[in-house]
Amino acid sequence: MGRNTQTIPKAVAARILMNAGAKRVSSDAAQAFADEIEKMALEIGSTSAKVSKHAGRKTVTDEDIKMVIK
Repeated sequence: MGRNTQTIPKAVAARILMNAGAKRVSSDAAQAFADEIEKMALEIGSTSAKVSKHAGRKTVTDEDIKMVIK
């Protein structure tokens, strides 16, 4: 069997939801939240990489990410 290569662990997703005010978080909710966070992060990362490439750099900077998020 292959190893689970989940980028954002369910425990971290559940902790974020609880820090946001949830009293309890189901396993399915934590998984769904982790999946959505990963999709959003990949989109931000991809666009940030394009911004840095357009600027003639190989390194993504915090400014690239902030620009993409705005």
